[in-house]
Parts: sequence; C-alpha cells; structure tokens
Amino acid sequence: MAHMVFCVRNKREMEGLDEPPFDSEFGQKIYKNVSKAAWDEWVQRQKMLLNEYRLQPWTPQAQQFLVEQMEEFFFGSGSALPSEYVPPAH
Repeated sequence: MAHMVFCVRNKREMEGLDEPPFDSEFGQKIYKNVSKAAWDEWVQRQKMLLNEYRLQPWTPQAQQFLVEQMEEFFFGSGSALPSEYVPPAH
C-alpha cells in the first residue's frame, strides 16, 4: 500500500514520497507532510532557481539557499520567484 500523507502544499490526502529525501529531521518532515506531486513541483522550482540564480549546487551557500527556499515553498507562504524570471511560453 502506498504511503499516504495530508499534503501541506495541496491541502488534501495524497500519495507520499517512497522515502525521506534527506537523512535528517527536515527530510522526515517532508516525508510526513509532502506528496509526490508537490515534490515534483519543488524539483521544477529548484531547477528554475538553480538556472536563474546560476547556483552551483555543490557549494554550501547554494545548498543553504535551496533548503531555505524549500522550507518556504512547503511550509511557508511559498518561495518567491526571481524578479527577472520570465515563464517559458507554451
């Protein structure tokens, strides 16, 4: 049976992640409160942040920034898009 969570992003019961994304207390918090669908949204947001801010994900500064953005994305008011971001035309 799938791991079900009440998703903090989508405000309804949904299928959760298969395992915690990090081996930490924050990873457990995400595992217990974030759906697979919301996690996929975050992955797309993270890619955009990496590209827009030209972050190097192996640096501690970039990692800290992404964790802060992730916390805001899931458990805050949502992370803000960069002011110069232009969404791709479909």
